[in-house]
Amino acid sequence: MRERCGGMCFIAVMKHWPALLFFCAFIVRGAELPPFTVGKSTVQFTGLPQQAGATEVKWRLHSAEDPAALDLSKEKFQIIVPAAYSHSGRWGVFVWISPGDAPAIPAEWEHVLAARRLLFVGALKAGNPRNIFDRIRLAVVANTEMRERFNVEPRRVYVSGFSGGARTASMMGVAFADMFTGALPFMGVNFYTDIALGDGKTVYAPDFIPDEQVVAIARKSCRYALVTGENDFNRAGTKAVFEQGYRKQGFANVRYLEAPGIGHAMPPASWLERGLDFLDEGNQNAGFDAK
Repeated sequence: MRERCGGMCFIAVMKHWPALLFFCAFIVRGAELPPFTVGKSTVQFTGLPQQAGATEVKWRLHSAEDPAALDLSKEKFQIIVPAAYSHSGRWGVFVWISPGDAPAIPAEWEHVLAARRLLFVGALKAGNPRNIFDRIRLAVVANTEMRERFNVEPRRVYVSGFSGGARTASMMGVAFADMFTGALPFMGVNFYTDIALGDGKTVYAPDFIPDEQVVAIARKSCRYALVTGENDFNRAGTKAVFEQGYRKQGFANVRYLEAPGIGHAMPPASWLERGLDFLDEGNQNAGFDAK
């Protein structure tokens, strides 16, 4: 009986071996991560990944300009780690691109992110006056560095922003679709094809030219929630990009969200929730992990 029991136990263990391996790897991953501070803090990141290098950023945007040098020792980032976070469980990352110097979001938004198990990160002094290359590169650095410091769920790494920051985030959501599984721009969006407004006069030229292989990932596997306001001066452009850009180009998962009575301002937290609802719908079935 003892021998039979031993064999049966061995079979039982082997049957669940993949799950046990995953569980052990999960524990090891948590043990390897550095200590963290709960709440809001300002940090510096030191690693400049290849994806944030000048050559690759120029290639990803097909830019005629050469990005200038980026000295990370002069850059700072704000992160928000909710009290519920621990290295034993995986959380998503919400990379924020602000139109101003401070990467600030409303307090009620912070509560939404905590409830959704999302860590916040945004670069300081990376607002609209900053050149587009720096803003993009700092968001890429935020992405990779958060993965080094926290137990991140690769399928839930989102890029977002407001106004000019939203335009930058929308570009990254396509040109860096292998790094971000979703984009949530508020009150502003750029695209890579000509976009004509309904007045028959205005045509927006492409803002960037992404690599076709990366666009293929974006069309099939990433998710985009475009949030605007009924009275936002960017409303017509956002709707046109949704219809003539994303839809026309065959993007599988895009949603247009319009907040009634809202102008060019940060909308109530309920609109952040709606956008995250859509992005999270596909995080278990995206078909790939962002690298």
